[in-house]
Amino acid sequence: MNPDAPQSAAAVEDLVQLVAPDGSRTDGPRAAAYRDRVAHIGTDELRAMYRDMVLTRRFDDESTALQRQGELGLYPQGRGQEAAQVGSAYALRPQDFVFPSYREHGVMQVRGVDAVDRLRIYRGTEHGGWDPADHNVQLNTLVLGSQTLHATGYALGVQRDGLVGTGDPQRDTAVVTYFGDGASSQGDVNEALVFAAVNNAPVVFFCQNNQWAISEPTSRQTRWPLYRRGEGFGIPGVRVDGNDVLASYAVMTEALERAYAGDGPTFVEAYTYRMGAHTTSDDPTRYRELAEEEEWALRDPIDRLAALLHAEGRWDDVWAADVEAQADAMAERLRAEVRAIEDPSPASMFDHVYAAGHAQVTVERDWFERYESETAGTTTEAAR
Repeated sequence: MNPDAPQSAAAVEDLVQLVAPDGSRTDGPRAAAYRDRVAHIGTDELRAMYRDMVLTRRFDDESTALQRQGELGLYPQGRGQEAAQVGSAYALRPQDFVFPSYREHGVMQVRGVDAVDRLRIYRGTEHGGWDPADHNVQLNTLVLGSQTLHATGYALGVQRDGLVGTGDPQRDTAVVTYFGDGASSQGDVNEALVFAAVNNAPVVFFCQNNQWAISEPTSRQTRWPLYRRGEGFGIPGVRVDGNDVLASYAVMTEALERAYAGDGPTFVEAYTYRMGAHTTSDDPTRYRELAEEEEWALRDPIDRLAALLHAEGRWDDVWAADVEAQADAMAERLRAEVRAIEDPSPASMFDHVYAAGHAQVTVERDWFERYESETAGTTTEAAR
C-alpha cells in the first residue's frame, strides 16, 4: 500500500458511528452518546434518506455520462459521499442557509434544488442555476474555500438580526458551509474559522474528508486529524463516519443545536471517501491503488443503509422498485432537458449585477445592445 495513502477507516480513532458497514447498529460509548438523536427516525424517514441517496448517485452517474458525451464542460463527481451529505442535510431546518462548494449534490437533492438547474453551471450557460432564496442554498462555489468566509459573514448577519438564542424553533437559524479536506488548507478557511470563533457565529463547518485533494492525500496536508483543527481556534470539533447516514445526521443535529442556542460554531469532519474522480478531467488511477478503492467499496454508504433496512425488516421490494423508477425518470429528464439548454443572451450578463437598478449598469447595457444591433451579421459575413 502506498505509504502516503489515507489511513484505513478501521484505524480511525474518535469516530462517531451508529451503523456498521454490515448494516448492524453499533455499540460503545461514542455510539451511546448519539443514539438518542436518531431514536425518532422510523421506517419512513430511513426510506426517504435511502431514496435521496439513490437519486444522488444516479444524478452523479448521468451527469458524468453527459460530460463524456460533450454536453457538459466539466463535472465534479460525488460518488461515495452521499451519506455525509444527505444525513447532514436532513438535520437542517427550512430557515437554515447552506453555502456549498461544488460537490454537494446530495445536499442539493434534499434541499429541493432542481436536478437540471444544478447542471447549468457545468453546461457553461449560467454562473448558477437557481435563486438561492428559493432553497436557502447559495450557488456552487468554484473558488476553493471562499464559501466558508461567505457563510461566516452571513452567520454574523443572522446573529445581529437576533435570529439565534430565542428558543423558538421557527426563528432560530444556523448556517452551514461544506468544504473538503483540500480546502481546509486554504487561507480563506482559516480566516473564516478565526472570524467565526471570535464572534461566536452560528455556523457549522462541515468538512468532507474524502481522503484526496485531487491527487494529494490527507497525510500530505496535515499531521493532526482535521476535526482537531478547530480546537486551535477555540471551536469544538467532532469526527463522524461520513459513510453512515444516521451518524452524519446525529452529529449535525448536535452542531446545529449549538448554533441555534447562540453557543457558536462547530467543526465537523465527515470521514468518507471519494469513490470517483475529483472531476471528469481527473484520472485517479494515476495516484490511487486499486486495493484502496476496493477496501472503501465495502463501505459503500448506500449499501450500508440498504443492509440496515434489510436487517431490521424495513425493506420492501415494491418500494425499492419505485425508487429505481424515480431514478430512471430523473435520468431520462436530465438527458432530454440538459441537451435542450440554450445559450443565454449576451445582454443577460447585466441582469444580476446589483439587486436593484443601477444607472451605470443601465448605461453599459444600452451601449452593449446598440453595439450588438449595429454589428449583427458581421461575424457571419466574416466567417464566409
